[in-house]
Amino acid sequence: MAGRKRETSDSEILRAIALSPHPVVVASELSDDVGMSRQGVFSRLQDLEDSGLVRSAMKASARVWWLTEDGRVYLSESS
Repeated sequence: MAGRKRETSDSEILRAIALSPHPVVVASELSDDVGMSRQGVFSRLQDLEDSGLVRSAMKASARVWWLTEDGRVYLSESS
């Protein structure tokens, strides 16, 4: 994906997680919220996890994601 423009910012993804009524989200839920494919959201979430802004875990048959404290700080500073 080198060279492709990111149309959805990290802040938009983090904000969608923060605004979810649930404590954790799944990629398919976020894909509707930010207008990206599930695969695209999943890839971005992995990047955000590598950066320490979100964490994930397997629950049943789905990977769930949530903001870390660093993610909350990043989001508050980018608003």
